[in-house]
Amino acid sequence: MLLAAFEMLGLVAFAASGAFAAVWARLDVFGVVVLGLTTALGGGIIRDVLLGITPPTTLRTWPYLAVAAATALAVFAFHPVFARLRKAVLLADAVGLGVFATTGTAIALGASAPVYTACLVGRTTGIGGGALRDVLLREIPLVLRREIYALAALAGAVLVGAGHLLRLPPGPVTVVAAAVVVTVRVVALWRRWNAPVARGTGAPAE
Repeated sequence: MLLAAFEMLGLVAFAASGAFAAVWARLDVFGVVVLGLTTALGGGIIRDVLLGITPPTTLRTWPYLAVAAATALAVFAFHPVFARLRKAVLLADAVGLGVFATTGTAIALGASAPVYTACLVGRTTGIGGGALRDVLLREIPLVLRREIYALAALAGAVLVGAGHLLRLPPGPVTVVAAAVVVTVRVVALWRRWNAPVARGTGAPAE
């Protein structure tokens, strides 16, 4: 029950993040809903495909689609109000990242995946929807840029995996791990932490 509620929280957060990105890109209402659904459901669909869960959970359980679509429509309808809350959008994306990275790991462990595999699946669940969002908007995916994003997701996944190995209660471990991901992501944005890039790079000579 806790895992399902946690997933729904991440769904709303990512749907809002995708819908805001679509509004700022000046897409129409259909585009806003599609991008909201893609961002919210993309990571979970990738997770289920990797785990052999077919059809994916989010495509056979109608509340997932309904909640994500309703969130996207709400953002479209009230975006002038939300436009002043850009920091809130970044926070929503951080929450979605933390929730999906950790619940994805927990679901993979529940499907009897090895801990190493579960951590990679969890990380992919966290970053998958956002990567698809950026690709549809013809942007370099956030996960491939300098910002601390995928590393935060991986840290949360590893914490869930470690808790499993130590036989700790999975519910509290998932909540704490998600909080760690959100904290790392928010602090990285606040302090402008970036992953290192190769120095001296530039356009190749012709």
